[in-house]
Amino acid sequence: MDAELIKLEVDDYVGIVTINNPPVNAHSQQVLEEITRTFDTISDRDEIRVAVLTGAGKVFCAGADIKARVGSTRGPGDHWANSRKSREAYHSIMECQKPVIAAINGPALGGGLAFAASCDILVASETGCLGLPEIGVGLLGGGRHAQRLFGHSRLRRMMLTGHRVFGPELYRLGVVEACVPPEDLMNTATDLAREIAAKSPIATRLAKHALNQIEELSLRDGYRFEQTMTGQLSETEDSKEAMRAFVEKREPEFKGR
Repeated sequence: MDAELIKLEVDDYVGIVTINNPPVNAHSQQVLEEITRTFDTISDRDEIRVAVLTGAGKVFCAGADIKARVGSTRGPGDHWANSRKSREAYHSIMECQKPVIAAINGPALGGGLAFAASCDILVASETGCLGLPEIGVGLLGGGRHAQRLFGHSRLRRMMLTGHRVFGPELYRLGVVEACVPPEDLMNTATDLAREIAAKSPIATRLAKHALNQIEELSLRDGYRFEQTMTGQLSETEDSKEAMRAFVEKREPEFKGR
């Protein structure tokens, strides 16, 4: 079934994924399901080497649809099923076989922050921001994902007060790689995506896999895992081509095998 709220456009090995659920790109159950399906599909499409995730309009993703929750009734098991959909959506980004760049064009709040934190590289517009507003609407969530981006005190301020951190401060803190005017955001993100796409797709896939795996390993175990990945990569045609190109002082031609 074709996605209705998640748009995917592909150009020059870069897949642009846009959350298009007006007015604030809230992550409804349909959005969560379509995000999961989209990034699972990207994993298997050879013509996509890097993905960029952004939101339509002036909002990246406002998180849970609070208006839809007011007055709604939940049956037995609904909470657990809905929570599972959220987790799977976030992990479909983290576990995508291709690197994912978040282009934070506006507020990324709650679950929207979790979407952004699940990406490999983040860039933001000057009007983009990250926040955890759940405390103000009787909910919790997103703190563990935010912990990947923020230090102890800042995270607790965000989660306990709903404080939002905007693009310039995100850049100062090292949370995002760039903070640019809104009109330059997508060019900045796609330029970075094309730089990555020019590398061996096998190397980028294994590099992302290694980074995901070593994130919570000890130094010894993490480096051992990286060494194992290096051994696997060195046996590929792309690895041999990269070394030949380096010695011959030319651009490599990668085949993805």
